[in-house]
Amino acid sequence: MNVWTEYAADTAEEGRQSMDRMYRLQRHIYDVTRKYYLLGRDQLLRDLNCLPGGSILEIGCGTARNLAIAGKLYPNARLFGCDISDEMLKSAGKNIFASGLERRTRLAQADAVTFNPLSSFGEDSFDRIYFSYTLSMIPSWTQALAHAASLLRPGGELHVVDFGSCDGLPRLAKTTLDHWLTRFGVTRRENLASVGRDIAVEEVLLLSFWHSHRGYAAHLTLFNSAEKTVTQLS
Repeated sequence: MNVWTEYAADTAEEGRQSMDRMYRLQRHIYDVTRKYYLLGRDQLLRDLNCLPGGSILEIGCGTARNLAIAGKLYPNARLFGCDISDEMLKSAGKNIFASGLERRTRLAQADAVTFNPLSSFGEDSFDRIYFSYTLSMIPSWTQALAHAASLLRPGGELHVVDFGSCDGLPRLAKTTLDHWLTRFGVTRRENLASVGRDIAVEEVLLLSFWHSHRGYAAHLTLFNSAEKTVTQLS
């Protein structure tokens, strides 16, 4: 499997240019700086529990930091990553090669809301899909989440970790965090649980939702189960 695919033709040009401007320089220090406050990412990767031979897609893969870890956790899985930023994909490609995962990884430039997985990867569905601190940066994030849910195979799972309600944090800390996130075009999705439930009902999926780190991180999982029954929020 070649790490590079042709860039998806449906990439939104305005969004691509915006992300390229933001990450042209940041991508070189992104992983070093983000490890201190993007909490819950490694837990998400462990929770994927991808079976041998399964497929894992990260939407908004950035530098491929997460894909590289997933490749080590699931040595027989096929890895896929898309991002709207060409600049981020430059770092992603280097990280995939440095991790020795180029034979089972494919990367594509694509918009999370509109991308066609067949044209991007030659696949029409995936066993595991995840967003890691990505939905908070996607303007049309509800559509992106719904699109991803529609790409799950039977028995597949969609995992999300992102900034949560932060209700367990002191008020000043929560306000300061929001001001700081705004500088980078990031918005906490406080209605992630309700949006996830609406998608679960529409797609007939199982759902689980919870917070960690005193509400700092929100975790959502959608399961494409054969039982086809929607659970209550946990």
